[in-house]
Amino acid sequence: MDESDRTPKNLAATAFFQMTGVGVSSEEYLSVLNPEQKEAVKHSGSPLLILAGAGSGKTRVITTKIAYMIDELGILPWHILAVTFTKKAAAEMAERAKHLSPNAVKSHIRTFHSFGSWFLRLYSSNAGIDPNFTVYDDDDMVTLLLKAVPSLNRQQASFIAHKISLAKDYCLTPDSSELSTIESSPEFPVYYAAYEKKLRQTGNVDFGDLIMLPVLMMEADESVRTDMHSRFQVVLVDEYQDSNVAQFKLLQQLVGEKTYVCVVGDDDQSIYKFRGAEVQNILTFHECFPNTKIIKLERNYRSVSPVLTVANDMISNNTQRLGKELVAVREKGKKPTVIFLPAQKDETKLCADMIEKAHKGGCPYSDWAILYRTNAQSLGFETEFLHAKIPYTVVGSLKFYQREEIKDLLSILAFVVNQKDEIAFRRIINKPARGVGGVTQDKVVLNAPNHDLLEGCRLFSSSMSKKAKTGVLEFVAFIDGLISDIDVESSEPGKLSELVDIIIKKSGLGEYHSNQDEIAGTQRLANMQELVNSAVLYNKNRSGLLEFLDHIELDRTLELQNQEDNQDAVTLITLHNTKGLEFPRVIITGLEDGIFPRKDKTEEELEEERRLFYVGITRAKDELYLTSCGLRQLYGRTEYMKVSPFLLELDPKHIDVVGKPPLEFKTLCSDTQEPNTQQGRLASFMENHPELAELADKWKKGRKVYHDDWGYGLIVQTNLDDNCSDYDDEYVINIQFESGSLKKIMPKYQSHSLMLIKD
Repeated sequence: MDESDRTPKNLAATAFFQMTGVGVSSEEYLSVLNPEQKEAVKHSGSPLLILAGAGSGKTRVITTKIAYMIDELGILPWHILAVTFTKKAAAEMAERAKHLSPNAVKSHIRTFHSFGSWFLRLYSSNAGIDPNFTVYDDDDMVTLLLKAVPSLNRQQASFIAHKISLAKDYCLTPDSSELSTIESSPEFPVYYAAYEKKLRQTGNVDFGDLIMLPVLMMEADESVRTDMHSRFQVVLVDEYQDSNVAQFKLLQQLVGEKTYVCVVGDDDQSIYKFRGAEVQNILTFHECFPNTKIIKLERNYRSVSPVLTVANDMISNNTQRLGKELVAVREKGKKPTVIFLPAQKDETKLCADMIEKAHKGGCPYSDWAILYRTNAQSLGFETEFLHAKIPYTVVGSLKFYQREEIKDLLSILAFVVNQKDEIAFRRIINKPARGVGGVTQDKVVLNAPNHDLLEGCRLFSSSMSKKAKTGVLEFVAFIDGLISDIDVESSEPGKLSELVDIIIKKSGLGEYHSNQDEIAGTQRLANMQELVNSAVLYNKNRSGLLEFLDHIELDRTLELQNQEDNQDAVTLITLHNTKGLEFPRVIITGLEDGIFPRKDKTEEELEEERRLFYVGITRAKDELYLTSCGLRQLYGRTEYMKVSPFLLELDPKHIDVVGKPPLEFKTLCSDTQEPNTQQGRLASFMENHPELAELADKWKKGRKVYHDDWGYGLIVQTNLDDNCSDYDDEYVINIQFESGSLKKIMPKYQSHSLMLIKD
């Protein structure tokens, strides 16, 4: 920046500052900053990268910096451009900057896409678009592509439109040599070109254009680029770790020789690769903008010291990072607790028990958040909380039974047991599309004998169009097969989960929702699979199916009863959705290999999963719990789980352990000091854990028991027996069941399904 631009010397500028008045004095807003924050606010000249750790007050820094540049450096507010990613973040930034300096109201504080829209309206003639253009969303893109390439069906068009959006995120045009990295199909450039031609004919743009077109225009037209450099002497970017390639290219074009550029972000919180975010943008910023000053904000105002110690331990295993270490302003607190549990249902029961116990002690439900890797994991917690009458809210997603793909499956199951169910019939008869439109459906519904809609399909299929007839008869055959499957008399009917799995595969819903997952980055197939898992406990016959549907209907009823506005509720949320949030007490669940982290990850992908874990850890203000299960329902089967490799990366000295750790975790902790003798160890253990005496007295070796799932059995060993060398904070019993299976059980958490049998 030229020094002459730093002070409002001309009369117009002086009049502006006199008119708008003064907000908070600079001495006042600088006085609340720590030394690193103050250094970042006052910095000028060279490019600046503010590496802002979780809970380090980055929003305060960037808004204070805007006010400081206006009030102290004399930069005219309309010469300042600040961009971020969401409307909410932009609105908050604008409001806070305006509070500090009323003059900031004239600054350009926008989202990336709103800036692109402003730019394209300013230069609409250069871009060859209508100045009153509208922005096409995903559905509009699909519709336009179908018009441009009529040979495509809607499913194909959805996939290609998604790929076009991805190409624009990388600033790739139909003739770009790198386009094959997005989609290798030789037809893709042809489809992309046809779509672009049609789009330009409309005079409108899509979301990808809002970033790509300004980049291409500034690359090609020096006058436009020069105009931008004179308009914006300062460019600030918030949440820079979330930027994609096109947004990085936009920043490059906006920054001229005299432009002051400052980006704020955290490489350790880059978790949106699936949306196109590129962590290399922040890692290489200092290389792309020479003489960059890096200021690290490492003081954390959110979490207690033991939580941050674990966070630092975890993220230090990543190699792709600039490096920083969070330091707690709030030093005292309890160690994070790693809890090992026998099975998945013990995890949900434990969480419910912990939350209810704390609530009885005066802790609000809203203090708690349960974090998980995928949306599908919410079902177990929703079910447990509904029955325990613990209020909860699912953030960033519908509650499980309200999700589209689950409603689809349940509609098929409902129609199998009741062919008069018109609501279920209309939902599933043409999904996926079978050419059976509303008129055809109305005909069947109005004329079906005794309102038997399946019989109506049989009777009236001959009068339908060829396409509708084929679709209807395929549907009839499919439903008939399912009905036959549940009406077969058998002493061993199998598991209902097998039927649900068949429906996913043979109905076409599995492929349909899987394609939606690829396009939208959703987890619908995983949600459907979770419904399969929940059906494991029911028989594959008509009574089993009815019992399953009754169970779900009960949960739905409980859900409706608990829907009254209650701000005091537990938060259920995926790890991705926790970004920017904080909670006094956090439980991160499902820490098993294959659940978190997900399976088959490359080293680069594993680093992002580790960053996701780091984000989850740093949401906790006061208490952090990490749970891992030995058994979990996956793909309709009970699977033995390995502990998450992330737990093996923790320093044992920085955590407390509850439950029976797996062998690999015990090996990690093998240097722990233990009492020398067996009796000494037992006495020491019981002295430190008097609350277990009652459990040990009740669930003794030799007692007969009955378990809801595994039947009758005998307690053959406990972790307090003379021949047992491992004691921990929980009482564990080994039960030999009549079926031949040997199970380890924690009666404290499984008493709801376990009972003693008197001789």
